[in-house]
Amino acid sequence: MNERFWKIYGESIIGVNEDGGDVVDPIKFAQLIISECAEIALVDGQSTGNFDTFNKIQKHFGVSL
Repeated sequence: MNERFWKIYGESIIGVNEDGGDVVDPIKFAQLIISECAEIALVDGQSTGNFDTFNKIQKHFGVSL
């Protein structure tokens, strides 16, 4: 995984378990990944005028950005 993945992972940590491992909020982690993908599609759509991928991501996951 690349640096961006680990940054998103770090933003999703909500605590530490008794073994010292990270406790990650899976909903927040998923939301951040979906938002990141939609942002890439939005930027691409702005440069090409084609927002199909952006719209598909929003519809597929039921999110509004």
